Amino acid sequence: MDRPFEIDRRILIAGATLLTAVGAAPPARAQEKPVIDASTVLIVVDVQNDFCPGGHLAVQKGDEVVAVINALGPKFQNVVLTQDWHPAGHSSFASSHPGKKPFEVIQMPYGPQVLWPDHCIWNSVGAEFHDDLDLPHAQTIVRKGYRKEVDSYSGFQEADRKTVTGLGGYLKERGITRAVVVGLATDFCVSWTAQDAARNGLKTFVVEEACRAIDLNGSLAKAWTDMTALGVARIKASDLPA
Repeated sequence: MDRPFEIDRRILIAGATLLTAVGAAPPARAQEKPVIDASTVLIVVDVQNDFCPGGHLAVQKGDEVVAVINALGPKFQNVVLTQDWHPAGHSSFASSHPGKKPFEVIQMPYGPQVLWPDHCIWNSVGAEFHDDLDLPHAQTIVRKGYRKEVDSYSGFQEADRKTVTGLGGYLKERGITRAVVVGLATDFCVSWTAQDAARNGLKTFVVEEACRAIDLNGSLAKAWTDMTALGVARIKASDLPA
């Protein structure tokens, strides 16, 4: 794509059924505070150019998470980055389905799929991490969505809910028991990653101000509800040890 995609909110509200809200307000923030030691990992989700202002699937104020994440990073011995990494013509792109528009929903073999504008195409500038992201001690990058036929929001498991990325096994072998999740976007890739971290037996925390959301039609409230139901704790950066 030659220029950033301009989101039509009416199409989003009408077509993106996966963003349907629960009516409740976001739950109160959990007060539990994580321990940061050799058994804790910081998972930084998709802080890439296409999800930041000027990108092809920009999250509003997505670039604001970078400074917060950079400040948190040195607290952690273990850091993992996830990276959306699609081939051109990926099945989740609206452009791959003649007559379809971004944010319409279609049925794929694995279930409903929101169609996205082309984004994070491998080896493109949009797929690169934000220039200011400064986590030189990150040990692992987990690329997701690189299989043309299936999308992947979670860093642990693809949207077919069968194909694993290997992150769960990697963390288990490293003796990781706690995960702190940050990045973009709260109500999609952060939420799915945090939920799967909890399903993998990790005590999981999401840092509010180190994330930004799409938040359309109640999607953010629903994401927090879904995460809380699995025991994911909602914290502030100030809840982390100095």
